[in-house]
Amino acid sequence: MDEPVQPGWFTRLVSRRAVLATGTAGLAVPVATTLGPVVPRHAASAQAGVVKRITLYAEALPDNLYGYGLAPGQATVPGPILEIYEGDTLEITLVNNTDRRMSIHPHGVDYGVESDGSPLNASFNNPGETRTYTWRSREMTATAGRRLMPGNAGYWHYHDHAMGTDHGSLGIARGLYGALIVRRRGDILPDKQFTVVFNEMTINNRIAPHTPMFEANLGQRVEWIAIGHGNQFHTFHLHAHRWADNRTGMLEGPADPSQVVDNKDLNPGSSFGFQVLAGEGVGPGAWMYHCHVQSHSETGMSGIFLVRNGDGTMPPGAQEAVDRFHGHDHGAAAAQAPPVHAPAEGDGQHQHSPSR
Repeated sequence: MDEPVQPGWFTRLVSRRAVLATGTAGLAVPVATTLGPVVPRHAASAQAGVVKRITLYAEALPDNLYGYGLAPGQATVPGPILEIYEGDTLEITLVNNTDRRMSIHPHGVDYGVESDGSPLNASFNNPGETRTYTWRSREMTATAGRRLMPGNAGYWHYHDHAMGTDHGSLGIARGLYGALIVRRRGDILPDKQFTVVFNEMTINNRIAPHTPMFEANLGQRVEWIAIGHGNQFHTFHLHAHRWADNRTGMLEGPADPSQVVDNKDLNPGSSFGFQVLAGEGVGPGAWMYHCHVQSHSETGMSGIFLVRNGDGTMPPGAQEAVDRFHGHDHGAAAAQAPPVHAPAEGDGQHQHSPSR
């Protein structure tokens, strides 16, 4: 159960591969698993200062990959979307069901050295070991000089920091990563959520035409979380949709100076998120998302955002576009590569100490 620090109430949000972290391990309730009518939108609200508990399982996957999951046998690449509200504490019990040393390290939240997830602080799971990591968050606070200290609200991410090297290079290369969202009370909640990770020359450790095809109905509010890993410079571009380059992707008023963009740098360790209305102003269809570094998109860093009609049916020409994408030669490198990227043993940076 969540343990309240202060009285209040909260609303739980989960999606196909997302969970607003709760005290029930492995709980995942679909928000929009069918392509039916648009789900009503709600504003985020939460009990102030609750302690939320989840259990994550690290497991080996086919094709030489690893993943995090909310229950045994449910590990995925990327791992589940974890969500909390500013002021909440998240306790993650990590069960290492692999034969490798590994951990979980967050961006954007507060934690002690014991929850750092790095071998530097002896914060990791040996094979078969279970360990609890505690992440905290806080709201913005007023300080001297009419200034504000920022809180933790934002689109962040988590990843391994111990497999293969003391920096977790092997774990990241093989899929141990996922999205972390810290919401501010009053934020608009989405109908659907998509995680896109540019990892070396792959998207979610796959190359076209095997990259994810994300689907929504016309008018649904879609939340994108973009994460960068590996060693390559990337840019994230979404066809026919745009967003404000700020915390939420939405303008907060007519005078909001945030630049409106449809392309943004996505480099190793960085992350951002935004919400769009599927097909707003452009209609349904098969829209591309891809890295805009030309040599990267040419060799497999692209995918499809399929916007169906409002009733879930396929719009004219969309199936033909999907078929063209799957039949397209995405460059010689992509044509010769397997559908799932898995680095060879020893890939990554220099090794300070061996995995245990």
